[in-house]
Amino acid sequence: MNRPRRIAVISTTCGCGKTTLGEALADRLGARFIELDALVQGPGWTETPDDALRATLLPLLAEPAWVVDGNYRNKLGDFVVSRADVVVWLDLPVWVWLPRLIRRSLVRAVRREVLWNGNRESLKGALWGRDSLVAYALRHAGPRRAAWPTELARYPVVRLTSTRQVDRFLRGVLGHGRPQRGGL
Repeated sequence: MNRPRRIAVISTTCGCGKTTLGEALADRLGARFIELDALVQGPGWTETPDDALRATLLPLLAEPAWVVDGNYRNKLGDFVVSRADVVVWLDLPVWVWLPRLIRRSLVRAVRREVLWNGNRESLKGALWGRDSLVAYALRHAGPRRAAWPTELARYPVVRLTSTRQVDRFLRGVLGHGRPQRGGL
């Protein structure tokens, strides 16, 4: 594989490190970083309509180098992954991502951090109830892990299942030979 210039970073669920990895890849590759959450989550947590999101993304994805962070396959289907040189799938175990997600949500809520378009996480919205971020993450991890090998089979996918593999991939993309592929 040549050094990728267009990378889609997706994950089985929240808290796997899409944004952290995406920003590092974009920075080191000199590529545009595109965080889908920032484009999807409008003021007051209003969701950008699918057609408007595609219209916003189209000129960005026409650029020669980019890293897109985010799934939104329910909104975009293969719109992003079909344009990527490589799809990096972060499929970390629950014991890695769940504590990260809880810690991140607690910090954001307590600090009242402004996220995208003036939005803030609340403790209730992140941690409690059927519609909380944690419940969403737990509900979607298994089905994605089961469906994505088939759904993504026609694309060049690097599936990373440990933090060690993530570190090795990042080092590989940045210079020393081929990135390590984690098979589907």
